[in-house]
Amino acid sequence: MNGNLLEAIQSLVKVKKVDADVVFDALEMVLLTAYKKEMGSNAKTSIKLNRETGDYQIFEEKTVVESIDPESENAINEITVEDAKKIDRSYEAGDLLSIDVTPKNFGRIAAQTAKQVMIQKLREAERGSLYEEFSGRAGDVITGTVKWSESRAIFVDLGRCEGILPYAEQIEGEEFKANDKIKCYVLEVKKTTKGPEIILSRTHPGLLKRLFELEVPEIYSGTVEIKNVVREAGSRSKIAVYAMDPTVDPVGACVGPKGQRVQNIVNELHGEKIDIVRWDEDPAIFIANALSPSKVISVSVWDEENSSYVVVPDYQLTLAIGKAGQNARLAAKLTNWKIDIKSETQAREEGFGQAAEEDDGDILGDIEESGQEEETKE
Repeated sequence: MNGNLLEAIQSLVKVKKVDADVVFDALEMVLLTAYKKEMGSNAKTSIKLNRETGDYQIFEEKTVVESIDPESENAINEITVEDAKKIDRSYEAGDLLSIDVTPKNFGRIAAQTAKQVMIQKLREAERGSLYEEFSGRAGDVITGTVKWSESRAIFVDLGRCEGILPYAEQIEGEEFKANDKIKCYVLEVKKTTKGPEIILSRTHPGLLKRLFELEVPEIYSGTVEIKNVVREAGSRSKIAVYAMDPTVDPVGACVGPKGQRVQNIVNELHGEKIDIVRWDEDPAIFIANALSPSKVISVSVWDEENSSYVVVPDYQLTLAIGKAGQNARLAAKLTNWKIDIKSETQAREEGFGQAAEEDDGDILGDIEESGQEEETKE
């Protein structure tokens, strides 16, 4: 059996990606279980398995005693001094004796028991292996194949197991058919008795961040840093980027030659609009950048209230606020500042226009230099 046994173990290790030691440990338990089933014995047993050749020996562990009380529960695990000396004259009372009881062949019932135990142990080992593999991928992007849907949830084939894309994590309006390739964010990996439950997401901001890391070499290498990402999935997103090296244009790096890099991500997200803005440590400049594609005249900030007052040209007010307030809402989330947007006429009527021009003259120059005029990339 030895050659076939080792071949079977090597095959299991390769196909199931289970540690070889786990398989051998399971095999040892299987052989002991089969022996006890065959012999109808509850005696203490141990096994010695050669993991190089597949040879094994099964032993019953006995304690040497002067006499055995047949009424004792431990009688099955004892041997008299007289019988022990028949094996080796050096044995005395109190010694431990291992008797080789390896059967030549197992019966049908024992073999069936062994098979069931082995299958169960291998399933447990495979589930543990899968959990270890995927638990480390939480927060990463994974590519799979759509298999089927049920109760509006989509089940995705990830190779060795399935992932679940719940309805709440799907982008509104997106439709997938069986066998479609799909990229998802690994939201959570749960350990269950049936194996890992992998929860996927298409709406999480982390998906956009990971896609940029995969698409833009400067981000992957650390030359360009993603400071923050906000999304209203399926509609519009904003991503703030920064480069320590002043000679590197972080926005241009993310856009790519002829806009190809950002376009690849837009295509993956089925047309979601993406604003790439330059991060700045000066909150006034950052807020102005975040309101892209709108132009900004001035920004005043109040640190104590974490709020800002933004003045835009009259004809840019609608663009700055966005449809249903979306642009302003995303800019506020991106910067973590409250943003009050006024047109130039409104600011003047409120008596704020002149003061803003005097107080924020330097900021206006910085805003222009910072590249706030970057257009929305679609």
